[in-house]
Amino acid sequence: MLLKFYSTFSGKKLEDISQDQVLDFLIKLTSGNKQTTKRNRYSALSSFYNFTINTVLPDLTNHCSAPVVKKIFRRPPCIQWKIVDKDTIDEIIFRTTKVRNRVMLELMARGGMRIGEVLKLTPNDIDDRKLIIQNPKSGRAQEVVYIPRKLLQRLKGYVETQGLKLSDRIFPISYVAAWTIVKKAGDMVGIKLRPHDLRRHAATYASRSGTPIEIVSKIILRHSDLSTTQRYLGKVNESEAIRWVENLYG
Repeated sequence: MLLKFYSTFSGKKLEDISQDQVLDFLIKLTSGNKQTTKRNRYSALSSFYNFTINTVLPDLTNHCSAPVVKKIFRRPPCIQWKIVDKDTIDEIIFRTTKVRNRVMLELMARGGMRIGEVLKLTPNDIDDRKLIIQNPKSGRAQEVVYIPRKLLQRLKGYVETQGLKLSDRIFPISYVAAWTIVKKAGDMVGIKLRPHDLRRHAATYASRSGTPIEIVSKIILRHSDLSTTQRYLGKVNESEAIRWVENLYG
């Protein structure tokens, strides 16, 4: 982003770039992007201006701080998702009789896995009390998912009954087919259920059970930023707030 800024205003002193020019640059740079991306680009340029002011040019004006610019590139509102409670998740899992489907649902709801990660699993990815995610969404070489012992036993048992090779996909179905499994599981208990609802449940249930936010973020959801994790956690209602205060001090 800063390279584009430099190429756009090459040959021009930083203090000679006007607010309108900065705004025009940001609008053109982020055209067609989501508000989150727009905000990130804006924040990077604003940080560059602040760094320059603090180190080289104390009299420089940070045009990103202008009200009109801040308003256009404001932080998007935090979405609070409706979280499925543990009793409902338990009912869904226990009423799912097909082993393959149950294990897939559990990996998402109790392992916090994304649906794409579940579909890419191979027997070779199964380790002692953990699963290795190859080429994860984060861009890392691999990530680790820790799952309950009983779930690991069910997963291993399913793999054995299928007679899979180490490099075979454990769940060789399409994304659409997996999505349909989750939707039908929700229909079974009368709710609209999406794959990511199961992942959000894993995070929220862990958080409500007293798991430190760092563990929820870094271990269960495998996020690099705690602010991303906050968007996954459900809103605390009044009865929950009262219960937690009573548990702490009552």
